[in-house]
Amino acid sequence: VQCLEMTTKRKLIGRLVPCRCFRGEEEIISVLDYSHCSLQQVPKEVFNFERTLEELYLDANQIEELPKQLFNCQALRKLSIPDNDLSSLPTSIASLVNLKELDISKNGVQEFPENIKCCKCLTIIEASVNPISKLPDGFTQLLNLTQLYLNDAFLEFLPANFGRLVKLRILELRENHLKTLPKSMHKLAQLERLDLGNNEFSELPEVLDQIQNLRELWMDNNALQVLPGSIGKLKMLVYLDMSKNRIETVDMDISGCEALEDLLLSSNMLQQLPDSIGLLKKLTTLKVDDNQLTMLPNTIGNLSLLEEFDCSCNELESLPPTIGYLHSLRTLAVDENFLPELPREIGSCKNVTVMSLRSNKLEFLPEEIGQMQRLRVLNLSDNRLKNLPFSFTKLKELAALWLSDNQSKALIPLQTEAHPETKQRVLTNYMFPQQPRGDEDFQSDSDSFNPTLWEEQRQQRMTVAFEFEDKKEDDESAGKVKNQLMSLKLTKLTV
Repeated sequence: VQCLEMTTKRKLIGRLVPCRCFRGEEEIISVLDYSHCSLQQVPKEVFNFERTLEELYLDANQIEELPKQLFNCQALRKLSIPDNDLSSLPTSIASLVNLKELDISKNGVQEFPENIKCCKCLTIIEASVNPISKLPDGFTQLLNLTQLYLNDAFLEFLPANFGRLVKLRILELRENHLKTLPKSMHKLAQLERLDLGNNEFSELPEVLDQIQNLRELWMDNNALQVLPGSIGKLKMLVYLDMSKNRIETVDMDISGCEALEDLLLSSNMLQQLPDSIGLLKKLTTLKVDDNQLTMLPNTIGNLSLLEEFDCSCNELESLPPTIGYLHSLRTLAVDENFLPELPREIGSCKNVTVMSLRSNKLEFLPEEIGQMQRLRVLNLSDNRLKNLPFSFTKLKELAALWLSDNQSKALIPLQTEAHPETKQRVLTNYMFPQQPRGDEDFQSDSDSFNPTLWEEQRQQRMTVAFEFEDKKEDDESAGKVKNQLMSLKLTKLTV
């Protein structure tokens, strides 16, 4: 049989099990894979195994219709026909009474036939990327369904009795035209993942707070204006994405989501966060970037397990000193705000490896930043810094220090000099003092270099260089040279 692939991982083996019967010896084929064979119709060879065939893969062909004879394969348990040219699903599919998995995604199917209800063994349906505008009432009789994927379709509503699908664990309805959910969905007691992103919801559906075992909820890219307190009833919720809405307020009862680990509120219209956010003790990721926040609550410091915090693109003029209590923090992004300084307590965030403070109004950094000795990437570009604290010499793992948006190298040598007012040792180079730039002022660091001034200042300075020891390998197949960073050392060199 052409296009029969032997793959144990996907169980696509055409199992040739000898079967002795009265007519002699014959082969039994249970799995056939005709994926990516440029087929325009189902191969006739398939029908030779209609008695034994259990899995049929026809992925990524140009098949426009399914022949009636295919539905005589009543032993079929999995039918996979994604990425073809089907315009309809024949009513004869009702004959596949043992079918458990059906994949018709990326076709032109406009509707399911009413008698799909006869496929009572179905547990998984993948029908995303089809112009399906509604589901037939018979669809809700598929009582064994555990996973339903209907992303990127034309659905405007779900059947009123959709809640009959009580075994559903995963329901994905992203990129449709849904505005409401049927009240019967409160019966979906086993539902763990619900994706309603990119729909037309203007408020959080009331039925959601009754789906008590929900663990993952996507409501991004809708038109929500409020995150109501009812969300706090979802005690099992681990992941919540409310980004790209129009949310202005977050109710304090969000603290009820005591199992929450990931909270995404990016690209909304938030002006403040409730103090109760500090009660989300299990939070590891918090994204509130691209909002209108003018301050952060002090309770942010209670998020002792927080590893990633992004509050970029807001209107923050300060960070609370309690940020120093975020001892688990690995990544901190505060780009494009109005920070004139950082709290000294930032130095207590000793596990941070990546910190970005681009496009603020920073005029100096606290000495305590030298305590962040695991820091590997630090972006300070587009600020107003005149120098760096001498404690930077302790950052022995620093691999990239960005002082300009158009910097040619990740690390540029720094020199020590005495601060003109305090007489303390500081670090500087030709990129200081930083000048706030408009878009028209964008230029590379090489363009800003003044050789005459550099030579005059060089005589009075000690150089603190970030030295690299590079190991180069020639990759003949790719025709490229790979630079591997072997070590990074901070060394004082006297010029």
